[in-house]
Amino acid sequence: MPLGLESIPSAPGRLPLLGHAWNLGRQPLAFLRSLREVGDLVRVDLGGMPMYVVTSADLVRDVTVGQARAFEKGRLYDRVRPLVGNGLATAGGDVHRRHRRLIQPMFHQSCIAGYAETMSSRARALADSWTAGQTVAVEQVMGELAVEILAATMFSTDIGRPAVEAVRRDLPVILKNMLIRAASPKVLDRLPIPPNRAFDAAARSMRKVIDDVIAGTRRSGQPHQGDLLSVLLDARDADTGEALTDEEVRDELVTILFAGTETTASTLAWSFHEIARHPEVEKQLMAEVDDVLEGRPATIEDVPRLVGIRRVLDEVIRLHGVTLLMRRTTEEVELGGFTLPAGTEVAFSLYALHRDPALYAEPDRFDPDRWLPERRKEIPREAFVPFGSGNRRCIGDGFAWTEATIVLATVLARWQLRPVPGHSPREAASAMAHPDHVPMEVLPRGTAR
Repeated sequence: MPLGLESIPSAPGRLPLLGHAWNLGRQPLAFLRSLREVGDLVRVDLGGMPMYVVTSADLVRDVTVGQARAFEKGRLYDRVRPLVGNGLATAGGDVHRRHRRLIQPMFHQSCIAGYAETMSSRARALADSWTAGQTVAVEQVMGELAVEILAATMFSTDIGRPAVEAVRRDLPVILKNMLIRAASPKVLDRLPIPPNRAFDAAARSMRKVIDDVIAGTRRSGQPHQGDLLSVLLDARDADTGEALTDEEVRDELVTILFAGTETTASTLAWSFHEIARHPEVEKQLMAEVDDVLEGRPATIEDVPRLVGIRRVLDEVIRLHGVTLLMRRTTEEVELGGFTLPAGTEVAFSLYALHRDPALYAEPDRFDPDRWLPERRKEIPREAFVPFGSGNRRCIGDGFAWTEATIVLATVLARWQLRPVPGHSPREAASAMAHPDHVPMEVLPRGTAR
């Protein structure tokens, strides 16, 4: 017979008033990883609000797939709604299904093939801009590249340039403060402390700029060019014929900018770092790139042939994945032998899941060969969830993998990057476990030691 909430074990280190918010905010990645030692389902208190963290792969799949209809978006998404409104990341129920149906065609494989040309040309322009011996901040450069590629596919005219500048300026501020905001007691939101002021100002700025872009596009009278903004403005619900409001268009654009920048930039920065640290992997990848590309620019047709690069990307996203996702029960749910009433906040960390020693041998070691076909079959399907699963799986995962593959192949065809002595990148938690700083020296192929 299922047990009640009172029987779920609590994480150690609870503090008066703050609960576990201090531990989660101070060392989020270590704290989330530690919970598996407590149980498959663990109570964590955010101030006076209990949250129940799922730590096993089976229960994560139960939440995201098996019983997905009994869950809606949870507290984390409530707290970032001032930024993304009711975009796909935060919307629930009928709104989520309607918007996903309208936006899905933009991420169809046939459309991604067109975007691949933009990805390849922007990556080549970046590689062309470097000089031998130059030092680059890889995490910053990859972030700027991701924004440029997204902007080129979202806005076909210069009307969208202010939005690009807003993302460059405001997104790092938002990401830095997002997890702190989600983990803090709600009463703290109203306090004029620096993290709150910075988050609110950046969110207002980004939303206003996007509103101005939408209004400017409507006023311009220019024919729609097939970019994402045009698709959203032209979209009509198949059942009702209704169009999206300007506010709904804004929320979806901000959501995609938010989701499509950090994931790609973080994955690429960590990839270049790990490739440089593992010469044999780098040698294999350069040989693969030479064999597949034969000196020409990368195309969409090359992506499935660059299997070594895909293994590196899989391993990087496993090691440095999504920090925390949250759901809320909409009805009574039985989970892991416990009964959760409607309104219960449930969370899970893909970062912690992907470093579970019960699922992965030497989970903290970078080992792209674990994704070779003969070894990958040893990893349970539910143990690797790079972009979520079920009806909440990231709509842009194909876009992200294509972009990261093309960028890596383009750079590796010309350059070898080497870490600058004196700094080792550290994981900084926001939406993902992104690197704090990755300074690297750019060297022509064959000259790096």
